[in-house]
Amino acid sequence: MKRLIILVAAALLQYACTSSPQTESEKALLFQKTLNKEFANKDTSPLVPDALKNFKELDFFPVNERFIIEAQFTRTPDEVPFEMPTTTERKPIYVKYGEATFLLNGKEQKLDLFQDINLRNQKEYEKHLFLPFTDLTSGVSTYGGGRYIDLEIPEGEAIILNFNLAYNPYCVYNPKFSCPIPPEQNYINAEINAGIKDYKYK
Repeated sequence: MKRLIILVAAALLQYACTSSPQTESEKALLFQKTLNKEFANKDTSPLVPDALKNFKELDFFPVNERFIIEAQFTRTPDEVPFEMPTTTERKPIYVKYGEATFLLNGKEQKLDLFQDINLRNQKEYEKHLFLPFTDLTSGVSTYGGGRYIDLEIPEGEAIILNFNLAYNPYCVYNPKFSCPIPPEQNYINAEINAGIKDYKYK
């Protein structure tokens, strides 16, 4: 996951320097292009060799501005670090950094945002936030174990949740990876038809 964060951040920075202003929809299109490029490259792809041979592109929902949401951001500074369950025996240490509250389909939703304790000690990731979530598409059109979004700590009390940037854990593509499991409280009682779809090896 760390490698993915680096690649996407670099691509976004490059794009911002050559095309301004940049919209959230443009970020999503660049995100899709970057992810496909990474997966097609044998040096960066998480795919097993047989799957890589036949890889063409990942399956995404069409970019949808409805799923670009400005949420209320609340910091939670007194949280205690904890071991986050993963798909393996590994238990990385995370801490809840804040909450994002927003309306979707007329209903209030609240998601917890986390920081990886080890990752945040590195200067380039000190503002990084991790959002793992599940929704009504999980196990239907998207991976049953949920998806992730990478964010940055905002300056104020609002944060943009661009669900078009939602991606799958690497363990979807290769069982050798260990992936955090989204906590129960980060279930969205709605269909998030944005971001990446489930992956089926053919």
